[in-house]
Amino acid sequence: MSHSIISSSADGTTGQPSAQPTSSAFPSGQREETADVIIVGAGPSGSATAAYLAMAGLDVLLLEKAAFPREKVCGDGLTPRAVRELITLGIPTPAEDGWIKNHGLRIVGGGIRLQLPWPDLASFPPYGLVRTRKDFDEILAKHAVKHGARLRESTNVTDPILDQRTGAIIGVRAKAMDADGHPSGEDLTFHAPLVVAADGNSSRLSMSMNRPRRDDRPMGVAVRTYYTSPRHDDDYLESWLELWSKNEQGGRVLLPGYGWIFGVGDGTSNVGLGILNTSAAFGNVDYKDILGRWVDTLPPEWTFNDETMTGPVRGAALPMGFNRQPHYARGLLLVGDAGGMVNPFNGEGIAYAMESGRLAAEVIAQAFARQSDTGREKVLQSYPRVMKDALGGYYTLGRGFAKMIGNPEVMRLAVKYGLPRTTMMKFLLKIMANLAEPHGGDAGDRLINALSKMTPAA
Repeated sequence: MSHSIISSSADGTTGQPSAQPTSSAFPSGQREETADVIIVGAGPSGSATAAYLAMAGLDVLLLEKAAFPREKVCGDGLTPRAVRELITLGIPTPAEDGWIKNHGLRIVGGGIRLQLPWPDLASFPPYGLVRTRKDFDEILAKHAVKHGARLRESTNVTDPILDQRTGAIIGVRAKAMDADGHPSGEDLTFHAPLVVAADGNSSRLSMSMNRPRRDDRPMGVAVRTYYTSPRHDDDYLESWLELWSKNEQGGRVLLPGYGWIFGVGDGTSNVGLGILNTSAAFGNVDYKDILGRWVDTLPPEWTFNDETMTGPVRGAALPMGFNRQPHYARGLLLVGDAGGMVNPFNGEGIAYAMESGRLAAEVIAQAFARQSDTGREKVLQSYPRVMKDALGGYYTLGRGFAKMIGNPEVMRLAVKYGLPRTTMMKFLLKIMANLAEPHGGDAGDRLINALSKMTPAA
């Protein structure tokens, strides 16, 4: 293909056929489809990959197990790094459409309340956004469809189809799902020379291709719910650094993680917490109970209570630091949570899901421009190195950070002595949100870049 991965005509079209792409329903009487690329999972990574590939002129099938709109456990907060990816992808984010802009991060801990504006940089917008995943994922999926991707909702991929000679994946089998999320009895088959796993933390497709998670990488757990609250229009993301559990002796243990309060702007606040597995308490605590006990300590006028809770407390795992590899082998390429691309510093996943989708699409488009299978495979095999060059050193630093704060005493000292130092906290905000200028910048930016480049990617 000769198309640029980000090219489009002035009117927003991309050279796709004039017929509208099919969304949701599977074509009547059809049991099998083919495409250039199959993408399993229409979360941020899958939809971003699909949109970029469709812009490049490739025939893309985007398979989603659920039907939109659908819930995903998330804090709903988007840092400037995530906003940059939305801008690059071409997603409009006007306030009148429900995008809530925030100006920075407010950190609470050790008796201190510190408000840190997002840094003003050339490479990132100076603001973040809040948007519920129920809306966000559907917006991205529709954006991919707009550019020519074929979306199949209610399509549950069950297993890969392998080339018996090479062992490479050449398609997937799936079950059509009914409105209640149960199999409808219809068996579906999809074929493509390349399959992208964008099916989240558990990534059943990766597991079926013998690509399990790595145990030497940090893992997090997040739980969250929504409350109606007067704080729904807060224009700062808020992070509370002191989450406590009890040890076997009944004493208090400071956990490696944070609680959050993000105003959604619709009368509700997203309230939740994330905890790392680098603590000895991980897996031995009731995270929903910790959330409830923390919420009980918050000011009553914020109205975070059982009466104002608008839905159940939900939880999810956060796969961090490239915890599933290789990111490409035998025709299967991993993006987003399926490849463990959550930031170990702060648990952020959406920015890296979209970023990996963009980088993957660039590699895939270049691969499909090659005239031979050998040439295409050579390009695809460069994808793991592309991801390590982009994020590997930074993620290695993050894994060290996650291990360090797993020690309760280190966490306590960090809260006690770090928070009062505003200059230090501004520097840490840049590190933890990965917001350093890639070229030039101030001394802090240059230090972060040097550390990331010197640290080996693994």
